[in-house]
Amino acid sequence: MAFAREFPEWMRRPTPLMRRMAQLLDERTGGPLEALARLSQQATRRHFGRTMRLFAPLYLSNECVNNCSYCGFSRDAEILRVTLGVDQVVREARHLHALGFRNLLLVAGEHPKFVSEGYLQDCLDALKPFIPTLAIEVGPMEDEQYAEIVAHGAEGLVVYQETYDRGVYQTLHTAGPKKDFDWRLDCPERAYAGGFRRIGIGALFGLADWKHEALALCAHLEYLYKHCWKAQLTVAFPRMRPYAGNYEYTPDPALFLPDKYFVRLICAFRILFPQVGIVVSTREPAALRDAIATLGPTHMSAGARTEPGGYTGAGSDDLHLTIKGRRVELTEKSGCEKATEQFRIHDMRGAAEIAAMLRAQNLDPVWKDWDEALLAGV
Repeated sequence: MAFAREFPEWMRRPTPLMRRMAQLLDERTGGPLEALARLSQQATRRHFGRTMRLFAPLYLSNECVNNCSYCGFSRDAEILRVTLGVDQVVREARHLHALGFRNLLLVAGEHPKFVSEGYLQDCLDALKPFIPTLAIEVGPMEDEQYAEIVAHGAEGLVVYQETYDRGVYQTLHTAGPKKDFDWRLDCPERAYAGGFRRIGIGALFGLADWKHEALALCAHLEYLYKHCWKAQLTVAFPRMRPYAGNYEYTPDPALFLPDKYFVRLICAFRILFPQVGIVVSTREPAALRDAIATLGPTHMSAGARTEPGGYTGAGSDDLHLTIKGRRVELTEKSGCEKATEQFRIHDMRGAAEIAAMLRAQNLDPVWKDWDEALLAGV
């Protein structure tokens, strides 16, 4: 293991970059937010122009063997589950393609029985002919497994550590392979060794002290820039949202990342990592996303659904429960039910509305920024 082995030392002895991050995040030493925002905007324009890459998540399955106390897909949650067939995945993707998307993030819970060997490869093979940019957010794999996924057309990987606080991590993850903190922490490096050219990391803010998470994320990103320098790196700061099993969720005031610090976090990362992509998802309110669009983000999701079949209703005829890893049929089916969402999004606007908002701010929505033809003859 690499970063996982070095991580404790990074946190005990912060690098100059980490110390600068701590200064920027503190209102007393980091200066007014307005000044940081101007610097962040200037750095974004210099390195990314006025572009905003748009993408959509496509959920393949909400089956999972992990028990994570903050996730709607948790193994013991009594939710309606489904794993889409490849033809159903294509149906969802063609719907998104018709809306303009050429950049999709394939998301699935971690379950070796339902999301089985070869399933992701088959999905990628089916989508590759008409979706040029495909990324995955699934359970961690070995180097050789990542290499195979890349060979089938995936070029991006997203893996969030959830929390960098080892003690909190162990408390929140009570069953399943996700319990292994170090295995997950080293996932980006294994993906890089497997050939992924885009790697996204992040923490789920609201699980542990947000300043600790921000500094740990800074350390991880600094490390990856040194050791995975050929990849394009992105970072995200998703905040907890109500989820299946806890739709009444309210943030813990001691852990909550307030809006003003959320914006400060984006600006600080842009200033210290001027070439990193910054992702802001539909977890955030529409008004906030509008306000920060020109300040630092480079990637936004739009019109997102967080359940399998959420765009077209695909898979609604195969809904079931899963108890102790086994499929259990529903005793009654209403015919209008759908699979359970992972969490509730905040910004409900569709792709066209988001694109219009960006253009109104003199930003260029980018639907496609990659094509395999670029590698022709390389």
